[in-house]
Amino acid sequence: MDIIAHALWTTAAATALRQSLQRPVRLGWAAFWGVFPDVVSFSIPAEMRIWWWLTGASKTLLPQANGPHFEWVWSVYNCSHSVLVFAVVFGLAWLLMRRLPLEILGWLLHIVIDIFTHRGLFALRFLWPLSDVHFDGFPWETGWFLVANYGAMAVVFLLLWGRHRTVAARL
Repeated sequence: MDIIAHALWTTAAATALRQSLQRPVRLGWAAFWGVFPDVVSFSIPAEMRIWWWLTGASKTLLPQANGPHFEWVWSVYNCSHSVLVFAVVFGLAWLLMRRLPLEILGWLLHIVIDIFTHRGLFALRFLWPLSDVHFDGFPWETGWFLVANYGAMAVVFLLLWGRHRTVAARL
């Protein structure tokens, strides 16, 4: 799924969690963790390609056949999209913070969404490093799915807004 959709779905989920638990959940941090797996995987190669383009070292922002391929990115991608790595980080954060770090659940939501919306080269090895098992989902960039996804988000945000207004009116 695209990074904007990840941020929006994570914000919606964190808002719903905050409303149902009536407990503080920092939406900015939830959104950060919701985009974290992609940002950590692809930001350095993207920044380098932009730099090369700005300095004239490359005439395009796209990967070139004779240019660097950043093979190490796939290791970072597998690590940041692994449920097992998430579980270890979540457990450590819980121990260190001495509270349930609900915001970090945005990372887990990202992984779960991507399991079903990625295929081929980007199919998630969600049990990495123990297994290369993956599910060949459908491509999130398909036109009908983009419309359905953002339409569903609009409905969810309207429902959350309506729920918030109803609760506020009771006070």
